[in-house]
Amino acid sequence: MTRLTSTRLADGRELIYFDDAGSPERDRGSLKDHRELPPRADPGELRYDELTGEWVAVAAHRQSRTHLPPADQCPICPTTPANASEIPAQDYDVVVFENRFPSLGPAVGTIPDKPEWGTASPAYGRCEVVSFTPSHTGSFAELGETRARTVIEAWAHRTAALSALRGVQQVFPFENRGSEIGVTLHHPHGQIYAYPYITPRAASLGAAAGRHFDDSKGRESLTSSILNAERQDGSRMVLEGERFSAYVPFAARWPLEVHLVPHRQVPDLAALTGEERDELAHVYLELLKRMDALYPTPTPYISAWHQVPLDPALRPSGHLHLQLTSPRRAADKLKFLAGSEAAMGAFINDTTPESVAERLRAVASNSARTIPEGAPA
Repeated sequence: MTRLTSTRLADGRELIYFDDAGSPERDRGSLKDHRELPPRADPGELRYDELTGEWVAVAAHRQSRTHLPPADQCPICPTTPANASEIPAQDYDVVVFENRFPSLGPAVGTIPDKPEWGTASPAYGRCEVVSFTPSHTGSFAELGETRARTVIEAWAHRTAALSALRGVQQVFPFENRGSEIGVTLHHPHGQIYAYPYITPRAASLGAAAGRHFDDSKGRESLTSSILNAERQDGSRMVLEGERFSAYVPFAARWPLEVHLVPHRQVPDLAALTGEERDELAHVYLELLKRMDALYPTPTPYISAWHQVPLDPALRPSGHLHLQLTSPRRAADKLKFLAGSEAAMGAFINDTTPESVAERLRAVASNSARTIPEGAPA
């Protein structure tokens, strides 16, 4: 089992070490943050956009956050005598801690349920950082399966814990990878946002899922139906396992887009069984390796875990899935969200989903052969 050790940083933020299965108990000296930090700032602000019915976070305090520091000043490398970082330990496996410059939180609470023009609220919620490795260089794809499994355990643990906080409506683990995406730290890491509202994308997905669930008299989720259709068609499948499968969606928006779906309908990562988490570690690493194998240089991406919001009306029809996307449309070209996409939300894809799936099948690594049902190649 993954070993968890919780502590507090000098300004009161929570930090949790997630050490790989079989690790010894953590040295108590690794729990003490010797820095002198200023008190935490008050939350930013949420403002209601009546024109769209959406909440917007105003977080001007984030202007001063750390931006692409040199390796010897990285805030999420292990602490050294020359660099007292956010991680007090001199070594670690995986760490989760509250963001020092959060978009949401640190206070939690409920926001107005009947907002109108001019409605504002403290930006309640929680923002956490997930450091995948003590190494400053590399990527998630280069982790071993044991370490990837530890990260999954951290995601699942934090999903359950954050879902229990007052006012939280949705928990979103994600990773921004690459300067093209806008990362502010090179060190391999991800984030988790706990929102006090249901995000626009989740609301749209939830509405579609609810309609399908009702039309099928509760017999299947929309995500299950789409996965079954993609598996029967086959032209956009990337790999198939015993418990997870991945495909390029029929109407992919991005030049590179893959959905990874558990065969069993579950609402979130916390609901996965141990066997499902084991296979997920294998399959997810395989997907990331294939993304990087498409071009001579690493591929920038956003890895977004779509977990079902906590609204009881959405839970029965929802279905956990990963959306892995990249704006890279060629080795030396990126897709930018210009007029149609940015202003109208109307996407125009420069690639065909079938050709992308074919390329991702062609670059299968040797490890793909060990997935129970095999990967198409």
